[in-house]
Amino acid sequence: MKQVDIIDEIYRRLPPEEIPWNIEVPPEALVVLVESGKVRPCKAVDLGCGAGNYAVYLAGRGFDVTGVDISPAAIRIADENAKKKGVACRFVVADVLGDLKELKETFDFAYDWELMHHIFPEQRKKYVENVHGLLNPEGRYLSLCFSEQDPGFGGTGKYRKTPLDTLLYFSSEDEMRDLFEPHFRIDELRTIKISGKGASHLAVYAFMEKRS
Repeated sequence: MKQVDIIDEIYRRLPPEEIPWNIEVPPEALVVLVESGKVRPCKAVDLGCGAGNYAVYLAGRGFDVTGVDISPAAIRIADENAKKKGVACRFVVADVLGDLKELKETFDFAYDWELMHHIFPEQRKKYVENVHGLLNPEGRYLSLCFSEQDPGFGGTGKYRKTPLDTLLYFSSEDEMRDLFEPHFRIDELRTIKISGKGASHLAVYAFMEKRS
């Protein structure tokens, strides 16, 4: 079964509260960017939005948010989530590795919260070029992915299988710097600890600005 089919099946089969990465409370790293004013209310795109929790958070803070996910089941949940919270978000089924013609607009802020470890090295250049193309001049971009320093899933290799049968790629700071620098001016790049449902984990955090 393809990765996309596995993920869509997870959203169709499991209640949202049982999906390990589906956390309703917005992550501290995103909240800090918003509350510090480093990212102000603007047109934003949530790439790999899943159930739309963080898109809903930003919409509640005055952002005009579009969420994108390859899973139709996730997008249905995200729509319901936004309606329940009484906020306006747009959610779109699209492949972030495709041409993203479904969006038909550009944005001031893009972010992928722990999507990148689902994208393997041979696909990442295309993905980052897509993000660059979605952003307006001086647009900001936040990306987080699992760090190779994290002992998660009982492994130490770059590729690791999860209990839900998804395959993830764990990255280094140097890898991410080499990936982003041709297209973005990196403001912050570091490894941080992220709270999860069961335990915390290490992630490579990158916050940057589009190069013209």
